[in-house]
Amino acid sequence: MKLRCAVIEDFQSVATTVVDWSPVTDDVEIVTFTEHLATVDEAAAALEGFDIVVTLRERVPFPAELFARLPRLRLLVASGMRNSVIDFDAARRHGVEVCGTASSSTPPVELTWALLLGLARGIVPEATALRTGGPWQSTLGADLHGRTLGLLGLGKIGARVAQVGLAFGMDVVAWSRNLTKERTDEAGVTLAASKEELLAESDFVSVHLALGERTRGLIGAAELALMRPTAYLINTSRAAIVDTDALLAALRDGEIAGAATDVFDVEPLPAGDPVRTAPRLLATPHLGYVSRANYETYYGHAVEDIRAFLDGAPVRRLS
Repeated sequence: MKLRCAVIEDFQSVATTVVDWSPVTDDVEIVTFTEHLATVDEAAAALEGFDIVVTLRERVPFPAELFARLPRLRLLVASGMRNSVIDFDAARRHGVEVCGTASSSTPPVELTWALLLGLARGIVPEATALRTGGPWQSTLGADLHGRTLGLLGLGKIGARVAQVGLAFGMDVVAWSRNLTKERTDEAGVTLAASKEELLAESDFVSVHLALGERTRGLIGAAELALMRPTAYLINTSRAAIVDTDALLAALRDGEIAGAATDVFDVEPLPAGDPVRTAPRLLATPHLGYVSRANYETYYGHAVEDIRAFLDGAPVRRLS
């Protein structure tokens, strides 16, 4: 009898078409789920009959309670090599192997610039006006050349965002708690003396930090008040780094010129969430990692992980 594998959060219905699953289909039945599993109860009910689960990013938490309710589960494959919503101790206790995949930093870098440029040049309101018979030219675009780009975080993604900013002729500054001048010199950018200085002096601020106790709520009302009224904030990192209520208030009151976000406190974003109708906000449904090449990596490595598990030699183990 074949094992059963659930591929969850397949919103675009592409998981089984972007890569070849034939290396495992003689041994495994693949079933995809296109709807979000929002609660432990929903996940337990949907997944109770499966031996293998392939999950996308950190959308569906796997706490101890869920592992306890999935006695048949033996392999969990998570895209990426880091996951904050899986209880690895519980996985070990229940005999579940957890494996990961590679993930490219290119798609979030590119989306960051799509959002920044969309904000700067009013792409969405101008395109909407053109298609709906609205005014011809209603916004005044913000220039990039000669302006200051402030990066909160200069890791793998932040450094690549910096390269593009430099190519646009921007002055790029960066800050994080452990960032050194050696690192900023290497990237060709300026080390800001403090978070406050970066916020006060930047025309565009882009967030590229990992979420942790030291970064949760890093940007709140006091920090937003430091920004120029002509400045823009872009967050493609993690929602909890920026206080959502404070950001919505700053946008509503015109404290900053605009913001863009690809990440939210609850995902998918509830239908009536005020983020959906906030003024001067460009929001996208967590597209940072959603590209064909990245999906080919995620699901291609998932097939490899499953095959290796079946052969008794698991690879890319996270647990």
